[in-house]
Amino acid sequence: MSNTWFVTGTSRGLGLELVRQLLSQGHDVAATSRSAARLTAALADVDRSRLLPIELDLTDERAVTAAITATADRFGGLDVVVNNAGYGFLGAVEETSSAEVRGMFEVQILGVWNVLRAVLPGMRSARRGHVVNVSSILGLTAFPGWGLYCAAKFALEGLSESLAAEVAEFGIRVSLVEPGYTRTDFLRPVSLGLPASTVDGYRAIREMTTAHLAMPGTQLGDPAKVAAAVIAVASSGASPLHQVLGSDSYALAKARVESLLSDVEAGRDLALTTDVSTGGPR
Repeated sequence: MSNTWFVTGTSRGLGLELVRQLLSQGHDVAATSRSAARLTAALADVDRSRLLPIELDLTDERAVTAAITATADRFGGLDVVVNNAGYGFLGAVEETSSAEVRGMFEVQILGVWNVLRAVLPGMRSARRGHVVNVSSILGLTAFPGWGLYCAAKFALEGLSESLAAEVAEFGIRVSLVEPGYTRTDFLRPVSLGLPASTVDGYRAIREMTTAHLAMPGTQLGDPAKVAAAVIAVASSGASPLHQVLGSDSYALAKARVESLLSDVEAGRDLALTTDVSTGGPR
């Protein structure tokens, strides 16, 4: 069955592969990018009759609302939204500037919020729809040097879990997909932010940055398979709220759950001392 999809961040990587597969399967696709020309050039070998390319700054609330309206006008409705736009950032917390922090959260959180506010009224009215938020395994666990990126993805996870509970009664489904390392441009300079200035002493992070910049082409994840998995999540009526993707993501998620449970149990005795006392002599 053909659906109408609204996908952000589509000029390269997972977003581009997702649009390519959706069009090949006969879906209608509104695809946003900061450069519609780059997007259409990348899809030159694909039938684009069902494609609505939209040049869009996701931090511009009015422009996002107009894009959602244009999608509904062109295709007669909207079934699936994929919030995919984003970029990485590798640097110590101490090294991140306020501008770098704001930039990350404007794209990863404010941009998603703008899309949600624009799309939810129509989905609520239709009492159907599916929101797929592309997170990361770094939305479930954290590593040194990834503090800013993890902070944004952890925020996306919390937003998505609350949203899922809020809109379930309207027939709207919400999914988080959490890929591991995937062979896209994510670890290339075009998609990976680095601090404007570094701080002496973080040698391990400098070494990790060098290793990550050399990693493209060796990651475990196949972007075509990840895109197919996103489509499967949206097509399934029984996908979990959290869908990890990749054997590395699966292993890291399990380790995080076990570590968190260990921490909770280690702190149990102190935790139980802070309740308001009840009963006893008066």
